[in-house]
Amino acid sequence: MDMFALDDALADWEAALPTLRGPARLPMLLPLAWHLRQRDTPRALELAAEGLTLLPAADLPSADSQAIAARFLLIRAEATWLSGQLEVADEQAADAGARFTTLGNTIGQADAHWLRAWIAIDSGDHARAAAALEQMAAAARAAGDAQRCAIADAVNARWAVLHDLPSAQQRWSQRFSKEEENLPAVASWIFDYYGLAASQASDFGAAAGHYLHCYEAALESGQLRMAITAAINIGLDFTTLNDHHAALEWMESALDLARPTNWPRSIGACLMHTADTMRRLGRLEATEELLQEALEILAPMSGSRSYATALHYLGDLSLDKADYTAALSAFRKLQVRGESLQHADFQSIARRGQAHALCFLDRPQEALAMAEQAAQLAQEQDNRYNHVAALRVMSLIHLRHQLPAPDGMTEPNATLHFLHQALAVASHINGYTLPADLHDALAREYAQIGDYKKAYESAQLAASAREKTHSQDATNRAIAMQVQHQTENARAEGLHHRELAAAEARRVQLLQQTTSTLERLSVIGQEITTHLDANAVFKALNRHVQALLPANSLAIYMCDPGCDTISRVFGIENGQPLASNTIDIANPRANAARSLRERTEIYVADAGPEDIFLAPGTQVMTSALYVPLLVGERTLGVMTVQSTLPNAYGARERLIFRTLCAYGAIALDNAEAYRQLKDAQTQLVSQEKLAALGALMAGVAHELNTPIGNSLLIASTLMQKTEELEAQMNGSGLKRSSLAAYLDDARKAHELVMRGLTSAANLVNSFKQVAVDRTTEQRRQFNLAQVSQEVIATMMNRIRASNHRIEVEVPDTIMLDSYPGPYGQVIANFINNALLHAFTREGSGSMWLRAQAPVEGRVLVTFRDNGSGIAPEHMSRIFDPFFTTKLGQGGSGLGLSISYNIVTSLMGGLISVHSSREGTMFTLDLPLTAPEHQQPAATQIYN
Repeated sequence: MDMFALDDALADWEAALPTLRGPARLPMLLPLAWHLRQRDTPRALELAAEGLTLLPAADLPSADSQAIAARFLLIRAEATWLSGQLEVADEQAADAGARFTTLGNTIGQADAHWLRAWIAIDSGDHARAAAALEQMAAAARAAGDAQRCAIADAVNARWAVLHDLPSAQQRWSQRFSKEEENLPAVASWIFDYYGLAASQASDFGAAAGHYLHCYEAALESGQLRMAITAAINIGLDFTTLNDHHAALEWMESALDLARPTNWPRSIGACLMHTADTMRRLGRLEATEELLQEALEILAPMSGSRSYATALHYLGDLSLDKADYTAALSAFRKLQVRGESLQHADFQSIARRGQAHALCFLDRPQEALAMAEQAAQLAQEQDNRYNHVAALRVMSLIHLRHQLPAPDGMTEPNATLHFLHQALAVASHINGYTLPADLHDALAREYAQIGDYKKAYESAQLAASAREKTHSQDATNRAIAMQVQHQTENARAEGLHHRELAAAEARRVQLLQQTTSTLERLSVIGQEITTHLDANAVFKALNRHVQALLPANSLAIYMCDPGCDTISRVFGIENGQPLASNTIDIANPRANAARSLRERTEIYVADAGPEDIFLAPGTQVMTSALYVPLLVGERTLGVMTVQSTLPNAYGARERLIFRTLCAYGAIALDNAEAYRQLKDAQTQLVSQEKLAALGALMAGVAHELNTPIGNSLLIASTLMQKTEELEAQMNGSGLKRSSLAAYLDDARKAHELVMRGLTSAANLVNSFKQVAVDRTTEQRRQFNLAQVSQEVIATMMNRIRASNHRIEVEVPDTIMLDSYPGPYGQVIANFINNALLHAFTREGSGSMWLRAQAPVEGRVLVTFRDNGSGIAPEHMSRIFDPFFTTKLGQGGSGLGLSISYNIVTSLMGGLISVHSSREGTMFTLDLPLTAPEHQQPAATQIYN
């Protein structure tokens, strides 16, 4: 798996993906998702989620499956990092890295370390970032991956430049080869290092050229964040070269790339650097507005270098506005960040800025101490620019405040002392033009002390410096123009080579184009027409239209009942969904309505305002194509594709769109038929459930007849004997033996009546519970043995009437938090299925219902019969809706389908069947606690 890929490779994967189904999509999904992670982050996440869903069904070795899953998780981690959720991203990347480590997958380990390094950089933890980059390089070397090794080294070189330019150049300047510089994935990082090194060495023209190479390579290899950073750096170099117009153009290019991504670090960086360019142009209000937005966006990454740079710019702005309290606050925050980052440039700048602010806040002692620290830090790092700036602030402090003379002062006063030190340091900067205002300051000081000769000499030097500065500005402008010219030449040359390559490719592919187009459309048609959901058809059509045609807008209109109007049921314009819209079929200006009325294709090649009816909320388009959706003689609606380009749809494009419309019409017609079928199925399922409840009531009524009838007979007999006893007592006299006989009969009658009525009461209670569960399907805790016995009790009439028997062996200790009614329906369906299919009418059969809890949290329920079994050719279809071998003989084909949906969808279990000549056994593997469902169980429909 390459770290980065070119656009051509992505096009091949995109073209191959639609032809694949199920787990066969994985070999295309994985690289496509990985290399879209910055090009199109939301789509990369969608593909990664699809891949994780397909993995369990793929017949892959365990190690391969785990490695693919880890790669998908790493894509999620990078998306989380780009969105600014650094802690979560680091946890996700660490998880993926641990998985790769367990598998011994060194390439995966290298990529996980790479991502964790950048998360650490954005968090401001550069020590951890350096360690992660070293680990990445070690893993890449262990894998023998030269490209990843080069990328890791280039980034290490880049950060080394910020710490110590001379040492970094000595170590890294000869590291990278021409071959590596020609690989876009690696070149972006190598030229980023070259550009930063040139900037730090003040060779801003060369730096801009290097960053241009970085920018082009990053775009070509899908490294969008690097491309944004490179565009910013090009703008900064143009700013330094005083070409602020070119600088703002590049900043705008960077912001155009960053805005659609919603990546806070990239957007914040664009805003703050644009703000500093605005400050240099004197537009302070616009600068402040941009900086505040940048700081707000970058707040979650307050430990990063980008946030520190924003604080630096805010401090400089506050000094320009003479808001010294705000400047002091900004530079103090910058000092904290600079020390945390261990970046010497920020540490020196922060102290110099504080010194400047403290000077004007009349806190001279603190100001001088800060300025001295700034000068010392700059001197230690050999940063002469920052050293000169610190010395000038020290001269300013002594100018504004009466302070003791510095040690070793050789000039008449401290201000002159520090100004001359600044001149001495600046003289050692190659190509540096001493600013005129520094000589002006010297002239003023000499005039102040009465040394007019030296004042005049300094004034002359100031005039010479201004002339030289103007000359240098002109030189810088010339360099900037040269860089822009080189940029345009490089782009033109690259475009020329690409055009030559494209022309050669077109020549080679010309004879194959028609065949390949038709083959591709055939595959696309197969994909579109497999969908049985209208929304899925809409999305598939949109995806293929966007891939095959220039399409700013796609809309699908469907006929309303009666075909008096058409309504937009799906619409996308420039990536944004369009609201629904209804058009009268008789509208004379609407091309969609006209296409439907005339059942013909309409093409508008170069439209004026009157040629295209503008629906509310839509953009004016230049080209538009309308094609009716026809199935035989029936008209379903109209599909239209539109573009802002004139003449966007030639003969080939119209053929493609016409074909897609034909496939779409068939698919939408199938989807509507399927919806009607599902509605009919839902009604049949409801009728099946009501019929089952009616059969349950009939069976229970029959069961009640026996105990209640016996009780009535015994009661009437006892009443007769009571009347005879009363006649004896009122007649000749009651004998003791007659009374004893009556009492004996009464006792026996009482026992029989109690037994019969108790049996009837138990049966009624069972029926009540089963009936309530069956009709409400509410979730509750229940005893499996009790509910099973209640269900069996309600079925005993049919079982005995058919001369069969059933045995129940369910432990009384198993408790479920689930749905007793649907469970009872499953058991009843098994019994009904056995009575209808398993046994012959002449013989008698047996059924067994057993349960056991083999592992904690689950229960196995088995239902077995000793019937004739299921024919092998029917085994794969027994759970299909409406499949039955007893059609017209009492079988609806829904019983086992309903049971399957109840067990798998509602109760969260598994159902399996085994059948032979000795009988059939159904096995339910159920969790003791059913999964939660968003909708109440009473509203579920099992189909």
